[in-house]
Amino acid sequence: MGGSVTQAAGALRFDGRTVVVTGAGSGLGRAYALEFAQRGANVLVNDPGVAADGTRSAIAVADSITARGGRAVANTDSVLDGGHIIAAAMDAFGSVDVLINNAGIIRDRSFGKMTEDDWRAVNDVHLTGAWRITRAAWPHMTGRQFGRILFIASAAGLYGNFGQANYAAAKLGLVGMMRTLAREGAAKNLLSNAVAPLAATPFTSGVMPAELAAKLQPGQVVPLLVVLAHEGCRENGALFEAGGGWFAGLRWQRSRGLRFDAGDALTAEAVLARWGEVTGFDTDADYPQAVEDSLRRALGARA
Repeated sequence: MGGSVTQAAGALRFDGRTVVVTGAGSGLGRAYALEFAQRGANVLVNDPGVAADGTRSAIAVADSITARGGRAVANTDSVLDGGHIIAAAMDAFGSVDVLINNAGIIRDRSFGKMTEDDWRAVNDVHLTGAWRITRAAWPHMTGRQFGRILFIASAAGLYGNFGQANYAAAKLGLVGMMRTLAREGAAKNLLSNAVAPLAATPFTSGVMPAELAAKLQPGQVVPLLVVLAHEGCRENGALFEAGGGWFAGLRWQRSRGLRFDAGDALTAEAVLARWGEVTGFDTDADYPQAVEDSLRRALGARA
């Protein structure tokens, strides 16, 4: 997968487009919602959360947008009720053009102490919730032959992180979902990508040092989301990292591997004896992008 971004003559605008942002009551989601509204989008601000003063955070963000002359409505449903969220966007604006799957929670605990509830709660919001709301948005996007779906992943999912087995599994699961939807939606101009942001958010409060948090503000991630959500974007099935004003793409790399032919002794001992060929990336490494790439190598390994 892959693609490009058409160079715009001026500012990247979203006039007439409807952007649905989940988990938009604070942190990164709030930053996304405010930016898209500023660029002319109709914004559905979704978040079931309640601020410290007892107010609904989604309502506060939507009110902030409308006070500045923008168009926004608040929605406080859980992403597990994704159909209700999409219905609210359709009722308010008549379309769903961009979906940003940002909603999430954390229940950090070392693996030995993690409970079934810890696992289920995190995966319900991050993974199942994203699936439900995306499934609800999908027919509206296919009907219009346009859609941009962004999945907010995490470095924890890409690399693992202590105490976050549930969160990491859910976040990497989003990448797998994104890559599949990129293939299924491409013919109908439904493009899907994922971003793993590095930013100070309510999740990192009390954990991230203040000096570091000052250098990793949510607004420094937002430009990449704007590019990927725009109608001129042709990127599809791609994974990015962003933070502190830095933006980068990621891809899988595969070693050349160890090949056994039909007449060779295929044993565990034979594999171990040539282990460096399995794990070495110095010679003829490649960059697989599809299941077919793996199948081609596997079928070519033995005559």
